[in-house]
Amino acid sequence: MSSKENIFGHGAAFIAYAIFGFNIIICKDLTSGGLIPPLGIFTLRSLVAGTLFWIVSLFQPHEQVERKDYIKIFAASMLGFLTCQVTFLVGIPHITPMDCSILTAMAPIYTMAVAAIAIKEPITFKKAGGVALSFAGIIYLIVSRVAAPGGTAESTPFGIFMIILNSLSFSMYLGIFKPLIAKYSAVTFMKWIFLFSACVAAPLSLKGLIEVEWVAIPAKQYAELAYLIICATFITYFLIPLSQKRIRPTLISMYSYVQPIIAIAVSIAIGMDTLTWQKALATVLVFSGVIIVSRSRSAK
Repeated sequence: MSSKENIFGHGAAFIAYAIFGFNIIICKDLTSGGLIPPLGIFTLRSLVAGTLFWIVSLFQPHEQVERKDYIKIFAASMLGFLTCQVTFLVGIPHITPMDCSILTAMAPIYTMAVAAIAIKEPITFKKAGGVALSFAGIIYLIVSRVAAPGGTAESTPFGIFMIILNSLSFSMYLGIFKPLIAKYSAVTFMKWIFLFSACVAAPLSLKGLIEVEWVAIPAKQYAELAYLIICATFITYFLIPLSQKRIRPTLISMYSYVQPIIAIAVSIAIGMDTLTWQKALATVLVFSGVIIVSRSRSAK
């Protein structure tokens, strides 16, 4: 692969995860009001972004999907989009942006765990130590949040668990379906991903969407919904397959560092979150473990 193609892959991954970083803040504000149910938001994302991908496909050379691959694309849709995004939308109201960012930093470790199972990548003592260190940071984060002063925690165990599932499902999607993603163009692959997810989610969310008082929703939240659908769905899910075709899944997951850095900086700047020594310690533990694992010989 040429150097130009490699640079393009890295650039696409960086932009996608930068958008995800801002999306943590936006989704936190959008879902905290409870005006639109999480599954309803997901359905809107699937329908609008999916429509955009199908429109774009009309202006590209026709690409035929092999019949045997439809079931694989359906599975990829359920894991990499439906499970991933619904757990995020359900969990984000119950967790602070900073705590969410700390947990998403674990993505490279999840990806390497998938690699160890899928391609039999060896697990070294160094890698095991890094994983243990990062998980110690997560456990400390959970304990410190539950034991927050006054008996209430800004982040709940439920919220933390949902965000862990979010990162884990997306890492599994990156690792398991890379060959399938590389087989088709980004537009062809994503138009079917969104079609399948919309077909599953629409019947389940129809009642909730009908009951939404759309006229009562502030203009700010419409703008946030637009960012979520256009930027954090259409653009990012267009860029990630392009990146996957050019660089390895482990390298893509390393760009997840961009996401927490942006989310933490913005959340503190706008007063949505505060930096405490407990959160700082958890951050150091998680990032230290991820760095140890990422620099292990077998990972290279």
